[in-house]
Amino acid sequence: MDYILSIDQGTTSSRAVVFDRAGQVLAMAQREFAQHFPQPGWVEHDAREIWQSQLAVMQQAMAQANIQASQLRAMGITNQRETTVLWDRATGEPVAPAIVWQDRRTAVFCDGLRAAGHGPKIARKTGLVLDAYFSGTKLAWLLDHVPGARARAEQGELAFGTIDSWLVWQLTGGRVHATDASNASRTLLFNLKTGAWDPELLALLKIPAAVLPQVLPSCGIVAETDAHWLGASVPIAGWAGDQQAALFGQACFAPGMAKNTYGTGCFMLMNTGNQPVASRHKLLSTVAWQGPASSKHPMAYALEGSVFMAGATVQWLRDGLQIIDRAADVEALAASVPDTGDVFLVPAFAGLGAPDWDGQARGTLVGMTRGTGRAHIARAALEAIALQTADVFHAMAADSGLALSELRVDGGASRNNLLMQIQANVLGVPVVRSRVTETTALGAASLAGLATGFWSGAEEISALWQEECRFEPEWGAAQRQQFSARWREAVSRSRSWARN
Repeated sequence: MDYILSIDQGTTSSRAVVFDRAGQVLAMAQREFAQHFPQPGWVEHDAREIWQSQLAVMQQAMAQANIQASQLRAMGITNQRETTVLWDRATGEPVAPAIVWQDRRTAVFCDGLRAAGHGPKIARKTGLVLDAYFSGTKLAWLLDHVPGARARAEQGELAFGTIDSWLVWQLTGGRVHATDASNASRTLLFNLKTGAWDPELLALLKIPAAVLPQVLPSCGIVAETDAHWLGASVPIAGWAGDQQAALFGQACFAPGMAKNTYGTGCFMLMNTGNQPVASRHKLLSTVAWQGPASSKHPMAYALEGSVFMAGATVQWLRDGLQIIDRAADVEALAASVPDTGDVFLVPAFAGLGAPDWDGQARGTLVGMTRGTGRAHIARAALEAIALQTADVFHAMAADSGLALSELRVDGGASRNNLLMQIQANVLGVPVVRSRVTETTALGAASLAGLATGFWSGAEEISALWQEECRFEPEWGAAQRQQFSARWREAVSRSRSWARN
């Protein structure tokens, strides 16, 4: 049994990756699935299509690798977080479309809870801000709007889960209804201190406990798959939400280690050790992963900060301004000038995320002169991605009291060498890109491999992690501070623009 199969179920596609003992990718398959937008602000998925696409790529990846299920030591699962599924326990069929994490239909409900003064209590218990992003209010909406759902849920006829729970239910033929602690911590229903569903929060959101999955460790054998899916039963032994899995895949096992994933937006997570850290800078506190109960520190926590516009800023250069033909062209264009000429782009097209959290901010381009050209704007776009990331990075250091010695990076835009060098310059610490770019899938595989003895421990997994490229800071402290101050002045010009 020389391989681990990792399921990586994302927002727009399902993937499966086969890893060998060296932590290298042996085979990978990917399939997109439909996005549904029935009303403005609503985003839905067909949970059945997610399962069917995921099963197809699992079988495809194994065929590409030319291996049988009997050669798999275990399976790991990582998933898009917060997306909410409600299904019939008897039939295994969803009772409504899945509500995706991007969906904003419960924003007014959250506003009401906030106005009633529940925000601080929810933050204290869950480490989260009261927002429609999270699963709890999505589940409440389904119970209120699907005919008969609330009564059926109270009678134990319905099951709720995030995508990890839904996949495990399908893989086991309905024998297991569970989630892991990292996904549970994204629901607004999970108490970080007790490590369990919180009765007070369930009552507040009117969620019957009978609908909830069992919370299990992220590292440990959850169940075995039904043999007919892959030809033999395979232990499901590791699982975590996608961003927490990426933190594990980047081998950020020590407090103070951090990773940043550059996608449409940026998700930065920092390991804060075995105690949750309450943020003073509007970051989220979340479970990173839960190890076996027998371990010395079974629960690890993280601080998380989100940047709304990263790769999406480059897409705007391509599709909105049309100053590049392909996203990959931005690096060469930006590198054609030595600096921006004091031009700053604040890409607050959908407001500002952490640590500003200003939904009324709007995109701003300041400092232009007659000499400003498209190359200056392209370079300002890359600098904006790096500077927003630096704001989150410094907020994490301030919240945790931990000195961050480097930033490990992954995601599509991490391949942009100029962006990574700018990132190192504005952070003042090295930026390190790993050789294996499938860090999310690798994190799930690593958790499964640890649980089954495929890898001996965190030390062996750390040894498997390989650096591809390291970007050292080229700026001194004075230049960095001056540049950051100028950026914050530009950010201030964008604040509250849409207030009226």
